[in-house]
Amino acid sequence: MSTNSLYYGDNLKILREHIREESVNLIYLDPPFKSNQDYNVLFKEQSGTRAAAQIMAFEDTWKWDTSAEAAYEEIVTRGGKPGKVMEAFCTFLGKTDMLAYLAMMAPRLIELCRVLKPTGSIYLHCDPTASHYLKLLMDAVFGAQNFRNEITWQRTNAHNINAKYYQRVRDIILYYSRGDKYNWNQLYTEYSTEQMKRYKADDQGRSYTAQDLTMMSKTQGRNFEWRGARPPENRGWALSKEKLEELWRRGLILTRKDGVPRLDGLKVFLDEMPGKRVMDLWSDIERVGNTSAERMSFPTQKPEALLERIIQASSNEKDVVLDPFCGCGTAVAVAHRLKRKWIGIDITHIAIKLIKQRLKDTFEGKAKYKVIGEPVDLESARTLAHDDKYEFQWWALSLVDAAPEKDERKKGADQGIDGVRTFLDGQYRKPEHIMFSVKGGSTSVKDVRDLGHVVEREKAAMGVLITLEKPTAPMLKEAVSAGFYHSGYQDTRHRKLQ
Repeated sequence: MSTNSLYYGDNLKILREHIREESVNLIYLDPPFKSNQDYNVLFKEQSGTRAAAQIMAFEDTWKWDTSAEAAYEEIVTRGGKPGKVMEAFCTFLGKTDMLAYLAMMAPRLIELCRVLKPTGSIYLHCDPTASHYLKLLMDAVFGAQNFRNEITWQRTNAHNINAKYYQRVRDIILYYSRGDKYNWNQLYTEYSTEQMKRYKADDQGRSYTAQDLTMMSKTQGRNFEWRGARPPENRGWALSKEKLEELWRRGLILTRKDGVPRLDGLKVFLDEMPGKRVMDLWSDIERVGNTSAERMSFPTQKPEALLERIIQASSNEKDVVLDPFCGCGTAVAVAHRLKRKWIGIDITHIAIKLIKQRLKDTFEGKAKYKVIGEPVDLESARTLAHDDKYEFQWWALSLVDAAPEKDERKKGADQGIDGVRTFLDGQYRKPEHIMFSVKGGSTSVKDVRDLGHVVEREKAAMGVLITLEKPTAPMLKEAVSAGFYHSGYQDTRHRKLQ
C-alpha cells in the first residue's frame, strides 16, 4: 500500500488487496444513495426483471440482484454480529433495494474496520432514509460501545414548501471509533450573537462574563461555607477551598453588594476563551451553493469546511485519511491541504479525472500522488473497453482534457458527441469547440464521416476520433479530405478531422 494514492476500481476489491490491516487513522465515507427518490420504492419486493425506467431511476444506488444476493449470503454465512443483523434486516425488509444497499455496505464496513488503527475513527455520511439501518450495522461491525455521535448537519434551508411533510434539511454523520482510546482534538467555533451579549467590559475594557462556581454534587465536603457563601443543599463548590482562595486573590471572583462571593461569580475573560465547543448539531457549515468557488457540478459534493472539521478533530498531521467513495475528492483535497497522507478510491473515471484536475488546480501542480488501476498499456485499455464502454470512453476523454458531453446511461442517445473541448481563438478570443467521438470497438470510414457531419451540424472548429485500433487508409483519407481549420490567433492550420 502506498499513501497519497488514488485508486480506480471497486473499493471492496481494493480494500482487500491493497490496504493493510490497521494502517489508517481516519475514514470518511459518503456512499451513494438515491435519497431523493420515493422512499417507499426502496421497500418494494423484487421479483424477476424490472422495467428499464425503474432500473434507470435507481442507477446511483445498489439494487437487489445476483450480486446483492451473493453479498448477503457471504455476510450471513460468515456469522458473527454482522451476519445476525443482516438476517434480521432480511426478515423485516424482505429482498428489497434497501436490503441490497445494506448487503453491499456490510462487507465494505467490515474491511474498513480491519484497516482502521486501534486509535482510529470512522465517519459515515448518510441521510435519514437509511441512517437507522446503517447505525445498527455499524454497531454490529465496530461495536455499540464504540459509537461516539450521531452528528446532524443542517445542509440547507427549507425548500419545496408545497410538500405534505416537514422539510428535509439535514444529513446524518455516524461517528464511531475503533476502540476506547482514540484520537480526539477538541474543536471550537465563534460565539453566537446571543452568547456575546452575556459579556460586558470591566474597568480595563476587557470583555468578561460570569460562570457558576457550583455544581450538582454528592461528594462529601463540597458543601462548605466559604467567605460567607454556601451552595444550596443539593449542590457543592466546583473547586477546592484552596483553588477558590487563589481565584479570590487574583480578583477573579465577583461579589454581591455586601462583599460576599457570588455563587455564579467566576470571572471569565473573552480573550482567554477558545470559543464555543463544537457540538453534534452542525448548522454553521453551508452547503456548496450554485455560486460557490468550490462548486464542481458534482451532485453529491460536500463543502470543504465539513471535511476540514472532521479531519482536524480526528487526525493529526502525517496521519492517513481514507475515503473509499471519494467522488469529486473533497476529503482528498482537504487532507492534502492539512498535511495528512491520504487514500482515495472511486469506481468511475469521471471521479478520478475530477480529482486529478482538482489537485492540479488547488495545489498548482505540486501535489505528489499515485494513480493506481487506470489503464497503462493497450491491453489494459482493451480490457476496460470490453468491461465497461462508458468508463473506457470517460478515461479516453480524460487523456485529452475533454469534458464528457453528458451521461449517456441517463440521457439516451449522444447525437454523435462523446466529449467536447473548448478553446479561445481569433482577435476577440471567441470560444471554439472540438468535438470528440470515442470508439472502443471496430471502426470504419463511416465513423469519420459521421464525425464530420457532427462537426458541421454543431458548427465546431474540429473533430477528433479516438480509437483503440489503428485507423485504416480509407479513414485517414476521409479525414484529410475534410480540409483544415485556420487559427486566427496563432495564424496556424490544423486538420479539421483528426
